[in-house]
Amino acid sequence: MPVENDQIDISLTPVKFSHLYQTPMQHKAVGVPAIVSSLKQMLQYMHVKDAWKAAFALNQKGGFDCPGCAWPDPDDERSSLGEYCENGIKAIADEAQKKKITADFFAKHSVSAIGSWTDFEIGKQGRLTEPMLLKEGATNYTPVTWDEAFTIIANEIQSMQSPDEAVFYTSGRTSNEAAFLYQLFVRMSGTNNLPDCSNMCHESSGAGLSETIGVGKGTVSLEDIHNAELLIIMGQNPGTNHPRMLSALEKCKKHGGKIIAVNPLPEPGLMNFINPQNPLKIATGGTQLADLFLQVRINGDVALLKAIMLVLLNEEEKNPGTVFDKKFIGEHTSGYDEFIASLKTQSLKECIEESGVEENFIREAVTLIQQHKKIIVTWAMGLTQHKNAVDNIKEIVNLLLLRGSIGKPAAGVCPVRGHSNVQGDRTMGIWEKMPEAFMQKLKDVFQFEPPAKHGYDVVQSIKAMHDGKVRLFFAMGGNFLSATPDTAFTAGALRKTNLTVHVSTKLNRSHLVHGKQALILPCLGRTDIDLQSDNAQFVSCENSMGVVQMSRGVLQPPSKDLLSEVAIICQLAKKVLGNKFNIDWDELQNNYDAIRDLIEKIIPGFENYNQRVRNPGGFYLPNAVRERNFKTKTGKANFTVLPLNKIELNNDEYIMMTIRSHDQFNTTIYGMHDRYRGIHNERRVVMMHEEDMKVASLVKHEVVDLVSYYDSKERVAEKFIVVPMPIAKKCIATYFPEANVLVSVNEVAHTSNTPASKSVVVKIRKRVD
Repeated sequence: MPVENDQIDISLTPVKFSHLYQTPMQHKAVGVPAIVSSLKQMLQYMHVKDAWKAAFALNQKGGFDCPGCAWPDPDDERSSLGEYCENGIKAIADEAQKKKITADFFAKHSVSAIGSWTDFEIGKQGRLTEPMLLKEGATNYTPVTWDEAFTIIANEIQSMQSPDEAVFYTSGRTSNEAAFLYQLFVRMSGTNNLPDCSNMCHESSGAGLSETIGVGKGTVSLEDIHNAELLIIMGQNPGTNHPRMLSALEKCKKHGGKIIAVNPLPEPGLMNFINPQNPLKIATGGTQLADLFLQVRINGDVALLKAIMLVLLNEEEKNPGTVFDKKFIGEHTSGYDEFIASLKTQSLKECIEESGVEENFIREAVTLIQQHKKIIVTWAMGLTQHKNAVDNIKEIVNLLLLRGSIGKPAAGVCPVRGHSNVQGDRTMGIWEKMPEAFMQKLKDVFQFEPPAKHGYDVVQSIKAMHDGKVRLFFAMGGNFLSATPDTAFTAGALRKTNLTVHVSTKLNRSHLVHGKQALILPCLGRTDIDLQSDNAQFVSCENSMGVVQMSRGVLQPPSKDLLSEVAIICQLAKKVLGNKFNIDWDELQNNYDAIRDLIEKIIPGFENYNQRVRNPGGFYLPNAVRERNFKTKTGKANFTVLPLNKIELNNDEYIMMTIRSHDQFNTTIYGMHDRYRGIHNERRVVMMHEEDMKVASLVKHEVVDLVSYYDSKERVAEKFIVVPMPIAKKCIATYFPEANVLVSVNEVAHTSNTPASKSVVVKIRKRVD
């Protein structure tokens, strides 16, 4: 059945082919090609002086935090040649573009005209320089003053029948200081509607880890990665998504560590790494990373882990006490007997079949796991965006608990965050259901009653907007439309609001799909110098391993009309709240130390915040699990009994995952090449195993439509080019956001409510034109 009332239009997913060509898939990552690519990006999009100044301040102590991934920086000395990767350079080249977008641009180009461009074309128009308003019924954005913009927002909020008619979204780029003030303003406005990008990525990690070990974050440091005996890397492509991780893997190998890579696609970044800062490695061909590659079928991870644990259990029963860490299990865990009883009911043969991995490879993995106890499991979106995503995380914990490989040096869990401060935002209170202890602190310190009712997460926000329950959608950064599932449904939801507001550095597709009115509020980027009352300010961020450090921009902003995110929040709060609360918003805007003083009063672990954040390299937040203090309901780490996940496919069906290209960070498109996979100048592709192509009578570069069926609706993504790829059989891969239309807003992970973007059942339809 066709989708009712929500057909895709050209402004959402323009179908443009760009003359695809392919090269052989690479087997090595980084090296000289990464250096060349970085130089091209800097020289093409930035002023040369700015490029070099930013590159040598990026991720340095006293410099600015990369606006890309959240991989941690070394605690000790940092490379004087540059503490960044190829995609880090792409991130700053994209943010600090020399081109500028002024009112003249919007006068020349209508919203519908811009909507016909590709996401790459939209993103490369330059930096936004002044506030813009799209009036109801208008075709073009026009300039508006900051005061007028804040008045429009304030009038909308103050005329609402309920504060819950507003939704306040946050991207992971927002600093600790801005995030704290943002959630404070929102809660003082009377709502907990604080969806954020975590809802779409590592929410499943937080849910699974909180229940099993009592903390929703990773438990290891960068030094632990270096010293681990065995790293198991699951559902992750570090060569593209967080390339600086590769140097940490190289150090682990140098120290004698072993690596198991688990993924439906062989990714060059997990196979061989050529360190671009090491001439010897460039000359000799780099470092082999993965000792073993397990090509799991999409969402076959629970089955794989169960198969591994069944073989381990068999070995333990043959030689009691030699495989499982019974001392650790007895002292620090709960639910072991129930878990083992359930595990024994599973069929090893069935688990192997469901995983898609050959038995001999599984037994090789078991041998490596048996031989080592300092084990770290890392993962990313390949595990967290399934209906059973929380089970994936819990099953990882089960394996580590059996080996006693958690809560000690060089062992534990490591969810790798994909955005620079997404973990810090959550720490600062950006969550629709913050714990009571946090809310009580807000009440005690600020003398107001925070709203008790949980707010909307991302999926709930989309549905509420679609039902007409939301009048205002406010986004602090990000590209909401392109990041979310079910593109047509989400677009229809946004269009039912009265006002959409986006705080942004650059133009993106979310600015083109709007409410009755729309505002674009341009802000400073991570690279920009932040002057408040002529005093330079810095912000702070938290990386994937719980380190908080300062970030200070080094480049002159592209316009004097830009405000910092902190300034935008403070001025909006003054306009909306007036003198209702005893807060000096002007002081907070002019002196970010005052914000950090407030954070210190609310959030544990931030004692002496202003002093410690000024220490070179920052400071670690406390992590009880590192001391084997498990703050769960049982007071121990919990084994979990989980079902075996099965995916039933008809002969003409495939399971699809949406992924990034190498020239992409989240929804930001840096270029049109996926260099490692050998796909060039095109994004509308579907990657298939050659044997699946033969069975389906498809030929290389044939153009097809992709179709999914959910909620009694047919969702169609038109015109995708078939490219052969050594992916697991009956599995296909497409890039997002182009294929997001196929992901139903109702297909979500249990508990976390994260969209199931990595396990979409689709059919491939031949075209007749």
